[in-house]
Amino acid sequence: MSLFTDAATDDGARPPRRTRPGWIILGVALVAIIVLGAMPAPYVIDLPGPVYNTLGTAEHDGEQVPLISIPDEKTYETEGSLDLLTVSQKGNREQQPGWFEVATSWFDPTRAVLPIDAVFPEDVSDDQIQQQSQAAMVDSQQDAIAAALVELGYDFPREVTVAGITEKSPAEGVLEEGDIITALNGAEVHDTQALRDAVADNGTDKPATVDYERDGVAASAEITPIDADGTALIGVGVRMNYEFPFDVDIQLDNVGGPSAGQMFALGIIDKLTPGLLNGGENVAGTGTIDSAGTIGAIGGIRQKLYGAKDAGADWFLAPASNCTEVVGHVPDGLTVFSVKTLDDSMTVLDTIANGGDTSALPSCSSAS
Repeated sequence: MSLFTDAATDDGARPPRRTRPGWIILGVALVAIIVLGAMPAPYVIDLPGPVYNTLGTAEHDGEQVPLISIPDEKTYETEGSLDLLTVSQKGNREQQPGWFEVATSWFDPTRAVLPIDAVFPEDVSDDQIQQQSQAAMVDSQQDAIAAALVELGYDFPREVTVAGITEKSPAEGVLEEGDIITALNGAEVHDTQALRDAVADNGTDKPATVDYERDGVAASAEITPIDADGTALIGVGVRMNYEFPFDVDIQLDNVGGPSAGQMFALGIIDKLTPGLLNGGENVAGTGTIDSAGTIGAIGGIRQKLYGAKDAGADWFLAPASNCTEVVGHVPDGLTVFSVKTLDDSMTVLDTIANGGDTSALPSCSSAS
């Protein structure tokens, strides 16, 4: 009898191991997905950014300092929070996120995916974008101080100054950069909203009388507004100049844009008035503001809603003009109010502070 068994006839024998093409194809596909997923995508990802309590402190030059300080006026104790919100961006032209992260962000309600050209235009450098953002922040702080002081009844000089002239516009060759617009059709102009309203009231079928000062000399001109997508315009960019009755210092580093205006104004009012404007509650909000107290739309409100909730806010003040983006995207446990003016926000806070019926206040689902 042979001592060796033929493998082909042995009951426990197995066929020779063979390479399975399916596993190779799957492995190649996985590698391709990983490689493609890591490749840069022409998008930017918005996500909730840091949250700052305007009643609290912020880091400045390595130290914690009051975010809002009013050194020469009597101020009052505050409690709770009036949070301003930010949006962080992941990606720029030099460091774009990968396709895999972009794909997963599309399904994350706390994030937004934007085309890179919409955020970083090719003809504008990152430095220029940063400078514009910082300039908008400085302007928003000045407008917020003005709005707060107007709300509190202070009287101080407010000037609407021409910052630029649009080419081939009705104002070209008539007004100049640096002119101070004092009135339109006899109605005094003390803020940008008043100027917009006066131009709209005049319409485009007749000239408007524009009173202005140039180098301290008063003058007047007839300018006929034009229609631009349904809006009457004379073709000037303007900025506000103020002479405040006392100093209000706002310290907030590495944050740009105009969207904190509303919360700056409310923080200033709370510090300058006795009692607790927010009733000691945790309130967050966003929105631009002008010296007349008009609250305007901002970007990234969905990310700010989630940032507010994560920071512990129970209440949220949203610009009415952002309401279409809010509906259906409110985190559980956060109550959102629709506000158009600083007076609206003050009404909301007064209702919260006094335990009133907040359900009767305008919300984004009920705002027109």
